[in-house]
Amino acid sequence: MRDDRERFFPGEPAFEMLYRPEKSRLASADELVQAMDEGGVDKSVVFGFPWADIEKSRAHNDYVIESVNRFPDRLIGFCCLDPLSSGADLEVERCFNAGLAGVGELAFYTGGIDTAAINGLSSIMKICREKNVPIMIHTNEPVGHEYPGKTPVTPGQILDLAKTYPENKIILAHWGGGIFFYHLMKKEVKDILANLWFDTAASPYLYDARIYSIALEIIGSEKILFGSDYPLLQPARYYRDIDESGVDKAAKGAILGGSAEKLLFGKTGFNG
Repeated sequence: MRDDRERFFPGEPAFEMLYRPEKSRLASADELVQAMDEGGVDKSVVFGFPWADIEKSRAHNDYVIESVNRFPDRLIGFCCLDPLSSGADLEVERCFNAGLAGVGELAFYTGGIDTAAINGLSSIMKICREKNVPIMIHTNEPVGHEYPGKTPVTPGQILDLAKTYPENKIILAHWGGGIFFYHLMKKEVKDILANLWFDTAASPYLYDARIYSIALEIIGSEKILFGSDYPLLQPARYYRDIDESGVDKAAKGAILGGSAEKLLFGKTGFNG
């Protein structure tokens, strides 16, 4: 998939959209661990691509499972697939039985998180609730410049997702498209968004460094998870923004691992 990507374009419009450009990068587990060593990263959550073809998802999930087994102290694997594909729930069960720790990043690149997508998540959400593991969903800001992978998601769709699955632990990629700002509303919305976490992936491309201090004030460090979008960006780009934002040591420690450790394992000994 990494070395002969064009062979996987037929029938996979989302993969082609994202990875036809030559500058789009894909990384192996060995390359990731090397980058982690260089960037001072102890552990990474890793996952594949939400292929339309469930067989491709199985193959990619197998690679993630194999990689986690090779680097058990460094990598934490999530099961990735198209939740609307036939047999998706069985694949999620298989991945959990093989030791993976969550589901994601799931993406709906054409219709956003519409009613069909929300309903289609039902069986996977049920499995995640029963196992008390997080599920990660691709989101993006609904305004601003266009780029490959920017979906037609709206704050209303994200609110409906949270409202439909209030007992799930849901991670929203890319700051949840900014929906955490609505925690400032006086009625209803804050309570609906209570089961959401937000990762920082691609933040240097999307927001200035003030987003960290603003997000901390609105939702607190326990809801912010460091995400790098590697190999798109290296961790150092984020470290600079976090330092520039002026957050204190405790908040920095939470963002850079403590909050994720608590979400995934129910505890944290991380202090930065």
